Amino acid sequence: MAEQSLEELSAQLESPNLRDRMVALASLRNVPAEDALPLIKKVLYDDSLQVRAMAVFALGIKQTEESYPILVKVLETDPDYSIRADAAGALGYLEDPRAFEILVRSFYEDTSWLVRFSAAVALGNIKDPRARDVLIEALDSKEVVLQQAAIAALGEIKEISAVDHILRFAQSEDWLVRQRLAEALGNLPTPKSVSALKYLEKDAHPHVAESAIISLKKLSEDGVG
Repeated sequence: MAEQSLEELSAQLESPNLRDRMVALASLRNVPAEDALPLIKKVLYDDSLQVRAMAVFALGIKQTEESYPILVKVLETDPDYSIRADAAGALGYLEDPRAFEILVRSFYEDTSWLVRFSAAVALGNIKDPRARDVLIEALDSKEVVLQQAAIAALGEIKEISAVDHILRFAQSEDWLVRQRLAEALGNLPTPKSVSALKYLEKDAHPHVAESAIISLKKLSEDGVG
């Protein structure tokens, strides 16, 4: 992108008009990460939560050496729980193993369930096997969405030993929990996974049944079942 265009986007990010700033941020998708970073930083502390959320998301997509420390700072210090949740999610996009400890700390210490949910999802995205214990503990959470996130993340990190822990959700009243289970089992090639998926493919909810069928096919291609 021409230098003038970057200058135009920079000016647009300083516009008092909210829509102008949002459009400028969206336009950064076509800008190389190193060029986009200084522009993203301009609006990280914008008055608009929408703009700040878009900027934080952009840091996870436009990956540079600065992306990680900036996102850690946002996660640790931002007063708004939704922005902290966005930062946790963006750290997951980076797939940087350095994020493991900060995500675990956020899961245990943040008072917002949304931040804890995003931290659990991100732990799955970075695919760090050290997340096993915290994710299994998250299965006992009172918040159903945290159970969903933990089940999905255990599948993402391919934690075979978690199969016995997550199978108890096969009869969950929440169909999304059952769907996350069906999806996760497709990454956990064991005979128990196959048996559970054959049960779930008869689930009354079509999304659960479809996910189970897809996972069974995946396990079959991997030589299981």
